[in-house]
Amino acid sequence: MSAADAEESFGRRGTGPLAGTIVADFSRVLAGPYATMMLADLGATVIKVEGRTGDDTRHWAPPRRGDDATYFLTANRNKHSVVLDFKDPEDLEYAQQLAARADVLVENFKAGGLAKYGLDFDSVKAENPGIVYASVTGFGRDNPLPGYDLLIQGLSGFMSVTGTQESGPVKAGVAVVDVITGLHTTVGILAALAHRKDTGVGQLVETNLLSSALSGLANQTSAYVAGGVVPQAMGNAHPSLYPYQPMPTAEGQIIIACGNDNQFARLAGILGHPEWAEDVRFANFADRNVHRVELEPELIEALSAKTNQEWFDILTEAGLPCAPINSIAQGVELATSLGLEPVAEAGADDRVIPTVANPIRLSETPTSYELAPPTLGESTEAVKEWLRSGDTLGG
Repeated sequence: MSAADAEESFGRRGTGPLAGTIVADFSRVLAGPYATMMLADLGATVIKVEGRTGDDTRHWAPPRRGDDATYFLTANRNKHSVVLDFKDPEDLEYAQQLAARADVLVENFKAGGLAKYGLDFDSVKAENPGIVYASVTGFGRDNPLPGYDLLIQGLSGFMSVTGTQESGPVKAGVAVVDVITGLHTTVGILAALAHRKDTGVGQLVETNLLSSALSGLANQTSAYVAGGVVPQAMGNAHPSLYPYQPMPTAEGQIIIACGNDNQFARLAGILGHPEWAEDVRFANFADRNVHRVELEPELIEALSAKTNQEWFDILTEAGLPCAPINSIAQGVELATSLGLEPVAEAGADDRVIPTVANPIRLSETPTSYELAPPTLGESTEAVKEWLRSGDTLGG
C-alpha cells in the first residue's frame, strides 16, 4: 500500500480548522476520548490506540445499538481504531513511531504508567519536540491513584451538594466530572497548539479529575474558598436565588427560575399577588432567601390553580424563565423542534450511527461527521502501512 493509499484508507479529512493535525489517542473510557472526539469533529485526524480487547467502554452495556455499546459510541466518532499491544516489541515500536509523528498525544494512563514504554512526555518530546502532550489523571502526576468519575464526585464534595438532607449524598445521573475534564483538556490542547503555531514549541498539558471537579463546582467551591461557607445539599433549590427550583402545580411540576428582582415582581403579579413584590420579606434576593420558608407555601398555593403546561404557556408568554421537567427523549425532541439539530448521523455507506451532535457551531469551518465510531482495529493495517512509509499525511 502506498502512502497515498494509506492516507485515503484511514483518512485525513479535508475540512475543519484542525485539518492536517494528527492526534495519537492513547486514552480510554470518557474524559480523554471526549476531548479527542472534540478535536476530531473539528477536522483533526485522530488515531485511537486500543489494546486487544479494546476500550473498556466497548463492553459497558446495555444499552446497545446492534453489537455496539452506546457508551462507546458516545465519545468515539470520527476516529480510526488501531490495535497495538505494548507488550509486543513490534507493536510498541509502532506506538512509539505514532507518538513521534503526531502533533498531539492524549493519554489517561495511571500517572507515570507510560514511562516504561517510552511513551511518557519526556521520551516523546526527545523525538518530537513540537508535541502537544495531554495527560489526564485522577489526581495529578504525583499521585498515581486510580481516578473514576464516581470516586471524584464523592471526594470533591460534588455528592455532598447533590440530593437532599433526607436522601443523603447522591451522584449525578451522568459522568459529569469526566465530561468537564474532557472539555478542560480540549481547551488546554487548543491553547498549546496556538502557542506552538507562534513558537514551534510543544508542551505538556495536564488536567486531572479532582481539579476539574472543583472548578466545575463553580459557585459552590467559591462559597468555601472565598466565603468560608461549606455548601450543603438543598435538593433542587438554589443557595443564592429564590424561587429557582421545580414547584408543584395542579398537575405536574414546573421549574420557576427568577434571576432578578424584576422577574420576581412580574411573577408575583401573574400569580395574583403583586403585594409580594412590596413585602419587605420578599422584595429582594437576600430577603427572599432568608424568608423562603414563609414564601414557598404561598407560591405553591398560587401555582395549584393551574397545570404545569398551563403555567408554562402563561409564564413563557410573559417572558419569564420556566420549564417543565422533560425526559431525555423529550429534551432531544425539543431541541429538534427548535431547529438545533441535536442528532448527527456519523459515517457513510454501510455504517452510519446516530450520535449526539457537537454543540459548537462555526460559520466558516463547521464540524463534520464523516466517520462512524470505529470497529475495533479497523484501521490497524492502514495505519501501520502509513507509519512504515515514513511519509507525512497529505505530503
